[in-house]
Amino acid sequence: MRIGHGIDVHRVSDDASRSLWLGLVAIPDAPGLVGHSDADVATHALCDALLGAANLGDLGRHFPDTEPEFEGASSRRLLVETVALVAAAGLVTISADVTIIAERPKLSSYMPRMSDELSAVVGALVTVKATTAEGLGALGRVEGIGASAVALLEEIR
Repeated sequence: MRIGHGIDVHRVSDDASRSLWLGLVAIPDAPGLVGHSDADVATHALCDALLGAANLGDLGRHFPDTEPEFEGASSRRLLVETVALVAAAGLVTISADVTIIAERPKLSSYMPRMSDELSAVVGALVTVKATTAEGLGALGRVEGIGASAVALLEEIR
């Protein structure tokens, strides 16, 4: 068994045309996040947790923000490719857990769908929770959104 942890944070964008994506779900009527890809912090944290557990580095190693190929990339694509890398390393995901840190928007109504979408791609249960920063720091001032994730993998026998 192997455990991996991932964390990601992105700034809120001033660009009104950017959509907010969290856990592979579009969140309407909320400002998007700044990023080279779609800036889905929940999915990026999950990818890092999976890659970490597999001893494969991090998201930036496999999908660098210096590569035009990944500009505007869907985090679904990044997660699908991450799951393939993990499988190629001889591992399978047992479960994962993601916590989104955001003052706004309120996410409770979106979390079941996030869990369903992430679980379908990963092939194992991915739970999704949300919390606030209690008004503290940059996340508390709604300057960004963060996420943390942990994943449990097992070697394929």
